[in-house]
Parts: sequence; structure tokens; C-alpha cells
Amino acid sequence: MFLYILLAILIFGLLIMIHECGHYIAARIFHVEITEFAIGMGPKVLSKKSKKTGIRYSIRLLPFGGFVSMRGELDESSADTEPENPFAHEAVPHETVKTEQKEPPKPGDEDYVINYGNTLISRPGWQRLIVHAAGALMNITLAFILTLILTLWIRVGGTQIAEFDDPLIDENGNEITSSTVLKQNDTILSVNGHKVRISDQLYYQIMREGYKGEPLDLLVLHENGEKEHLAVTFPTVTEQGTIFGAADFKVYAVRKNFGTVVKQTFWKSTYVVQMIWESLFDVVTGRYSINAVSGPVGTAGAITEAARSGGATLLYLTLIISMNLGIFNLLPLPPLDGGHLAYTVVEMISRRRLPGKVTGAIDAAGALLFFGLLLFVTVKDILSFF
Repeated sequence: MFLYILLAILIFGLLIMIHECGHYIAARIFHVEITEFAIGMGPKVLSKKSKKTGIRYSIRLLPFGGFVSMRGELDESSADTEPENPFAHEAVPHETVKTEQKEPPKPGDEDYVINYGNTLISRPGWQRLIVHAAGALMNITLAFILTLILTLWIRVGGTQIAEFDDPLIDENGNEITSSTVLKQNDTILSVNGHKVRISDQLYYQIMREGYKGEPLDLLVLHENGEKEHLAVTFPTVTEQGTIFGAADFKVYAVRKNFGTVVKQTFWKSTYVVQMIWESLFDVVTGRYSINAVSGPVGTAGAITEAARSGGATLLYLTLIISMNLGIFNLLPLPPLDGGHLAYTVVEMISRRRLPGKVTGAIDAAGALLFFGLLLFVTVKDILSFF
């Protein structure tokens, strides 16, 4: 058990380190001064400052989270980050008839860079966008790479039906099976208008669309080459208080070659993105109960169970967590990376800096709500073990 917990912590740490490396690399490329690169949160456990770059590299006590601290990032309106405006007019003798006052420099202007040094705010808007987005993009890129590895590793399926499972019996003693309508060697092309190209998409759409136990509209390609729309009812299952549709058949495996591996990798990745976005929507709209939401403790428990199930299951869960981490951080909500992206876009459009007090207050409110939710979900996850 201890080894599984340690494995979960290592996976969390790896995903966080890759995320922060994205910010770190982008900041170094654009010559933004970095004061600290930290893995974890809370008190420092190990810390060393580079004599060459002046960057402090730290490992902190709590293995959840991390950060890259850059000059001009947290409080960009403070005196120690932004010097007094050198373009404001100075006092002149009374005899002077006219005093010329120049407009303050804008982020990205040459004078701004000269006076504010290697701070993040001194960089042009497009560079700041890259720095803020780089962490999430690293996690998404890692998820694509892991998807490719998983596709090469496991059996992958298409959408042609190979065989049906044993039928389920409802409370009235009736059999529930799609085999009364579908036949072996039928190829399913779409579910309720959603195109499906690989088995993952097929199973997911049946799961998501079939939760009411009502017939689904399936576009089917028969073995004789004819296409037909069929109304098919699938069994349902209930997990954590949420009802899902359940596919009651298996599909044929796909022979692996360069083309099918590329196709499977691409569509499996897009399916994971779709699943994450729709899951977020379902939580907000109340379709999924709060029991379906997990924090770091619950995710660590899922990693432990996946590790016990085998390497392929663990790899699949890791790529989902990595993709989830990347997508979630791009949401335009403070204090996430997406919130900083939104600030930067507003500044680029308006050509005006947002007041530091305003962004600071928004970030503080967002952080309070975020950590409050995190605390609630963590307590729920801990209680679920008892």
C-alpha cells in the first residue's frame, strides 16, 4: 500500500514539474527574471540557489502544486516591481511657460523595457501569453505522447460489432439487450448525431447519451453496405449516484499499422478532451453529483487502484490527469493560468494596464473560492475511505 501511495505522489510531482517547466522554459527564452522554481507547496524541505542565475530551486513539504516565481508577476503595480514613472514632468521654475508631459510607456514599448528591466510585465503581450499558457500546453503535449504510447501498447478497437454480452434482466423479468436490433458485423457510425470513429468514442457516447434508458438514434452500416438509422435501447448502470448508459457488446480489434496508430492516437486524444470539457459542464449543470468530483486525495486513491490493475490502466489514468490539468488551467478563472491569460488579452486590446489592486483582489477572491472547494472535496475524499 505504501508503495502505491508513493507512486501516486511521484506521478503528481512529475505532472506538476512538467507543468512548471513549461512556464520556466518560456520565461527563460524571453529573458524574464525568475526568482524561484518550486515543486510542492508550503514550507521548504530542500532549497538551493544557483550562483550563476540567481534562481532558487526548491522542493516544498506538500506534494500538490508548485510555482515559478517571476519578477513583475504577482503584484505588478508595487513599488519594488514598477519604479516611479520616469516620464512624468518634473517641477520647473515659475518662469517656464509650458511643460511637456509625455504619456506613460505601455507594456512592450522600448522605454518600458529599459526602465522596468527583465520583469514579466515588461514583455510584449504575445510573449506573456506564451509564458502563461506554456505550463498547460506542456501537460496537454505529454497527454498526447502518453496516448501514442498507450495506443502502441494495448488492443485498440473500431466500431464494428464482434459479439454481444449476456443480456441483463430488468425488474419485470425482461431481457435488456441491443442484439434485438443490432447484428454482428454492423458498424456504428454515429450515436444521436455524434460521429464515432473508434471504440472509445462509441462507448463514451452510449454512456453519456443513454443515461435516461431511452432509445438512441444509431446510424448503422450493415454488412451488405446499406446504411440505416435504428432506435436502440441500452442497459443502464448507476455509479456514485449518476446513471450511465452501458454498451452491451464488444467490437473487433483494429490491425495496427502506421495509419491506424495515427488515427487511433488522434481520435483517442480528442475524445479525452471532449470527455473532460463535457464532465466540467455536467458538474456545473448538476447532472453529476458532487460525489463524482475528486481532489488530490481522491485522485491519489484512483491512481493506487489503477496501479493495482496494471500498467496500461495506470498509464491511461495518468494521461487523463495530465490532460485534465492542462485544460483546467486554461479556464479563464483567477488564480489559474487562464485568468492571467484573460488579463493579458484585456490589456492587449485596451492598451492599458489593469490596476494591480484590482487584479490582486480578483486573484485573492478566486484563490479563496478555489482552496475552499479543494478543502471541501479533500474532506469528502477522506471520509469516503471510512
